Amino acid sequence: MRARWTRGTGAQVPGRDGARTPVRLGAAELGAALGDRATLVQFSSAFCQPCRATRRILAEVSAMVGGVAHVEIDAEQHLDLVRALGIEKTPTVLVLDAAGTVVRRAAGLPRKADVIGALGAAV
Repeated sequence: MRARWTRGTGAQVPGRDGARTPVRLGAAELGAALGDRATLVQFSSAFCQPCRATRRILAEVSAMVGGVAHVEIDAEQHLDLVRALGIEKTPTVLVLDAAGTVVRRAAGLPRKADVIGALGAAV
């Protein structure tokens, strides 16, 4: 199934003033440093065939675009994060801006051109 891109995560947390703010992810949550310009976060599972193809596509894009990091997260090993972000299937790809805010999200196998297009919202 081809990935369908949406804006942000939909996951928000209440702030001190009661206003809801978008979730930001950092090195502590991801287990790796954010990219200088953007980060491609891939949630995968061990027996997911589309996850392998997604890994290759995201690695190629991050190698092509300077300042973009690719971080792969095993969904089964990070269930709290999966639940907090509303991840329902693998692969799911999040595009984070330099501050770690999710600006785009897709579930399913993404096309390389669509990943590059989604990066435009982050850089």
